Amino acid sequence: MTTPVLPLAGALAAGPPLVLDGGLSNQLEAQGCDLADALWSARLLADAPEQIEAAHRAYVRAGARVLITSSYQASFEGFARRGLGLVAAAGLFRRSVELARRAARAEAGGREVWVAASVGPYGAVLADGSEYRGRYGLSEAELRRFHRPRIAALAEAGPDVLALETVPDTEEAAALLAVAEGCGVPVWLSYTIEGERTRAGQPLADAFAVAAGREQVLAVGVNCCDAADVDAAVEAAVAVTGKPVVVYPNSGEGWDAGRHVWRGTPTFAPELAVRWAAHGARLVGGCCQVGPAGIAAVGRALGREPDTV
Repeated sequence: MTTPVLPLAGALAAGPPLVLDGGLSNQLEAQGCDLADALWSARLLADAPEQIEAAHRAYVRAGARVLITSSYQASFEGFARRGLGLVAAAGLFRRSVELARRAARAEAGGREVWVAASVGPYGAVLADGSEYRGRYGLSEAELRRFHRPRIAALAEAGPDVLALETVPDTEEAAALLAVAEGCGVPVWLSYTIEGERTRAGQPLADAFAVAAGREQVLAVGVNCCDAADVDAAVEAAVAVTGKPVVVYPNSGEGWDAGRHVWRGTPTFAPELAVRWAAHGARLVGGCCQVGPAGIAAVGRALGREPDTV
């Protein structure tokens, strides 16, 4: 695998904001994939890895310079229910990073593209919308035990950063950061929020304070939230931590966990990226229901032209 010459932390410090990719699941569905499975997009790591690589390639062509892997809903427990042992499951975690690297190598045209290994919250693995509520009834110690093998497997695969993403609760954030400590890979911590609080109801200042002063954390921010909630989050993240900020809101539609569909009116507006960047956002992209066209528009707003739309 070819990795970028410049570490991601250096790119954040030295250059303009970097464009992230968009929602992986919506792009896979646009390619005709059926994701009606408890493993969601992670199922395709075993069944159709070429589709995952194709989705990553679409985002690189659209201008993304950071690709988030398809490991968000992956877990050793989930793979075990599909009959996969520890070795085979660890191989799929590794494959998620390899597919992103391969797509970057194929489409980047000499430009550096970084790979963020997705570590989704415990609620994502439940596949019932729990990541939008938090408070699963588990202790921090139990959350550490769940996340430890996932983080170890992904760190061993050599991504540029671990994306601790869509975290709904400060307790789970603390567990994730504790497990990631010493893994040898930098991390970003990104909460899913509603208004100026985490989904579990904690104020954003308290949420970002969990990451303050941690050298391993190269960015903090929010994802899979309404774009209208991003401005206050960026300001809070900068004020509390002084770190670069990562933001990738969803389309603004709401997830109906019972019917497994998105509902509502999209509110994502690519031109908002300019304001977010002005206030401290250094990694800007989209989450669920934001596709390659939306990411290309974010890049144009930030002055970066995509290869194709």
